[in-house]
Amino acid sequence: MRRLLNPLWCYHGFRLSVITLTCFGVIMVFSSSSVIMVSAGLSPWHQAITQCVYCVIGIVAGVAAMHMPVDWYRRFAGVLLGLAVVLQLITFTPLGVSVNGNAGWVGIPGKFTMQPAEFMKLMLCIWLPRAMQQASQRFKRDGMVAYVWPAFFFGVCLLTVLGGKDVGTAMILVIIGAAAFLVGGFPLRWLLGIFGVLALSIGVIVVSSPNRMNRILAAYQSCTNEQAQEVCYQAIRAKYAMASGGFFGVGIGNSKEKWNYLPEAHNDFIFAIIGEETGFLGAALVILLFVVLGWCLICVAMRTRDRYAAVVMVCIATWIVGQGLVNIMVVVGLLPVMGVPLPFVSAGGSSLIMCLMAAGVAVSMMRSQDQIRDYATALSS
Repeated sequence: MRRLLNPLWCYHGFRLSVITLTCFGVIMVFSSSSVIMVSAGLSPWHQAITQCVYCVIGIVAGVAAMHMPVDWYRRFAGVLLGLAVVLQLITFTPLGVSVNGNAGWVGIPGKFTMQPAEFMKLMLCIWLPRAMQQASQRFKRDGMVAYVWPAFFFGVCLLTVLGGKDVGTAMILVIIGAAAFLVGGFPLRWLLGIFGVLALSIGVIVVSSPNRMNRILAAYQSCTNEQAQEVCYQAIRAKYAMASGGFFGVGIGNSKEKWNYLPEAHNDFIFAIIGEETGFLGAALVILLFVVLGWCLICVAMRTRDRYAAVVMVCIATWIVGQGLVNIMVVVGLLPVMGVPLPFVSAGGSSLIMCLMAAGVAVSMMRSQDQIRDYATALSS
């Protein structure tokens, strides 16, 4: 038990979890996308090679973030968040690109696209802890007025994402915000009220969209024969994939659902292919890696004297583990279908690069803990 709580074990366990999930993700992206690529007239390796390129970019960004001192993030947190908001606002310009009904992308069609909301997730994890730390210091003097600016800017970030109709990403931002406000010392009574209003607002947006409402109803009631070919189709095919995997799976590369039956098999629904090809055992190991990742970040955060670094680690753990849990719950039918990728595993450059960069930021924060800092210093010397 002492080893499970040991900061050094957690430091290595976190890095090993990230590396394992990323490498396994590249393998599964190739396996789940090869048929789709061939049917599109491309090489079966096309998506896997693209994912490898994103992986290299993400590792470089992660290593750079890892070597930035904690004080650098503390000092430039506001600038980084401002950059994230500007990038998100570009989605409302002619450079904005709509993907599956969500206008949350920026790029040149046919050349490249990026999803600024992924960058915003990381920037909120860096900025909110600093803002909450400053607000808590002013709370005794100014009362609740001290929290006005953190709440206001968080609301602006959330509205820019909701403006593009990306409810799934907005829900992840709400989860990150809830963690930062709760751990950052925001009064619980006000916190419940504010996030109750946010939940109600998101609910209104969902109800006002017939497509989203149909997906919710399809997740929690039986589907008719007509719905099984429309709104329920993706969820049903995902369950077929999970059910056919059994305990050990049908073997990597042997999935049947990836033959253009399951939409987005290499993106948001890659966990279904993992369940089919590697079975219950492989799916459980993926879940275990996310548990280890979150456990390690929380354990180090609890032993870190720097309050800012500790809250940043909690926010990153909440983001990555929370998003992974939402993705898995969608695949197994516990939540309605929404466009939330599986961190480190799903195909896509924006998500993978930002998750690897977030891992680098987390390692930088971990090194503020005394035992880990001494170990890192000894290695470098």
